[in-house]
Amino acid sequence: MKSINQWLSEYGESHQNATNKIIHFVCVPLIFFSVVGLLYCVKLTCVFGVEITLAQVMLLGVAIYYFFLSVPIAIGMILYAALCIGLCYVIEQSMGHLFIVSVLIFVVAWIGQFYGHNIEGKKPSFLKDLQFLLIGPAWIMSFLFNKVGISI
Repeated sequence: MKSINQWLSEYGESHQNATNKIIHFVCVPLIFFSVVGLLYCVKLTCVFGVEITLAQVMLLGVAIYYFFLSVPIAIGMILYAALCIGLCYVIEQSMGHLFIVSVLIFVVAWIGQFYGHNIEGKKPSFLKDLQFLLIGPAWIMSFLFNKVGISI
């Protein structure tokens, strides 16, 4: 298994252009949120009066994946995932259109991603290995951690 630094370095190779980086800093968290939103729409069961969604189940698996790569990244991603779950709840309760909002964000953010890669002149990393779909958010988190002095 590659180390977190190997994954981030390889991901960073196709994210050198400043415009592409900015696009990714916006679009990657939006895509992550939109996927959580789509999965949140799938209600699985109710346990002790608490509704369990597919998003919560999937995010548990994602957290385990991140823990194998880096504990600080895992903690950061768990906090971001909790924020996403909270926003999903608020959108669903206030607007009732979480699915539509998530689809729109997903489509627009992916258009942005492909535009950024067109500027960069390199294919998205996930076309090489699907694990890069989870490395993208970790790459953003590692950048934020680096800015505040948290080592990964």
